Amino acid sequence: MEIKVTIGEKKELKEFPPNLTVKEMLDLMEVPSETVVVKKNNCIVIDEEVLEDGDELEVIQVIYGG
Repeated sequence: MEIKVTIGEKKELKEFPPNLTVKEMLDLMEVPSETVVVKKNNCIVIDEEVLEDGDELEVIQVIYGG
């Protein structure tokens, strides 16, 4: 399935296996899920959200530290 992924200024059309969750997609992209918030079609979603062909995802880095 094709998913449009935006990370910062970088936009890509990526191919992923069907029935993938947000967490599994982040793992495949080597992005730690603890450091980001994901929006699917402009709505914030949880790691267990299942992706569908044609979804648009925005991966937002969370600023943290002490």
